[in-house]
Amino acid sequence: MGATTAQRLAELDIADVMMLDVVEGLAQGKSLDIAQAAPIMGYNVDIAGTNDYRDIEESDIVIITAGIARKPGMNRDDLLATNIRIIREVCGHIQEHTPDAIIMTVTNPLDVTTYAAVMCSQQERGRVFGMSGLLDSSRFATFVAKETGCNVNDVSAMVLGGHGDSMVPLPQYTTVSGIPLPQLMDKDTIEKVVQRTVNAGAEIVGHLKTGSAFYAPSAAAAIMSEAILKDTKRIVPASVYLDGEYGLKDICLGVPAKIGKRGAEDIIELELTCEQEQALKRSAEDVRNSILKI
Repeated sequence: MGATTAQRLAELDIADVMMLDVVEGLAQGKSLDIAQAAPIMGYNVDIAGTNDYRDIEESDIVIITAGIARKPGMNRDDLLATNIRIIREVCGHIQEHTPDAIIMTVTNPLDVTTYAAVMCSQQERGRVFGMSGLLDSSRFATFVAKETGCNVNDVSAMVLGGHGDSMVPLPQYTTVSGIPLPQLMDKDTIEKVVQRTVNAGAEIVGHLKTGSAFYAPSAAAAIMSEAILKDTKRIVPASVYLDGEYGLKDICLGVPAKIGKRGAEDIIELELTCEQEQALKRSAEDVRNSILKI
């Protein structure tokens, strides 16, 4: 995930990239490989690897991808203890060496690790957020395109809630060339697509056996980084700290947010059906139960 994100950022040609890993030589070797692709691919950024946190000083964005990955039969909460410890350690180094950087979390269970990063980093609200909502929405859009036989670029999808089994895809805010999904599919077909979206990460893990998704997650992280660096004000779902929005407080959860140079700058509150409101509250409870464990 980390290396692929670095590759995508380099190919966007928007920023220098410093890769950091605790394994000696790993980041150095991967960064050198990516750098040697520059003459072929046409990007011109400085990309390097390190094992020393001092080398992240003055970073504009830090993307945290460190953590153990899921294996078949594991859910995201199984990763909790190990990955929270990693997040705490990384955020301590960020505070020491580049305290003004915007922090984007990718490590699962993502909403919980985002909450931990918010608590550990002492950053102002919105400058720490999680990547997951854009990924979940991209998965929803992919399956909508396959089901309708339309161009995937014409699909705009929306998924709220936690990055897990209780996520809340929103068909009425998911469109194909502006046409709401309920006008293109019957309820049973929509439910089938929704369930595949919920299980999308596990489906990939089931195929890979010894790894998890990284192509689509890295694309989401790179595009959100671009929105920050170029201040594009893109509205995408992201896991952000809520303080009353959607009736929820002191929790990180996936909701639509405007991404710009200050991070997640604004939260957009959508009108939900009663059923969706209840589903979002259940999703929040799942996340909160995991937060209580840490």
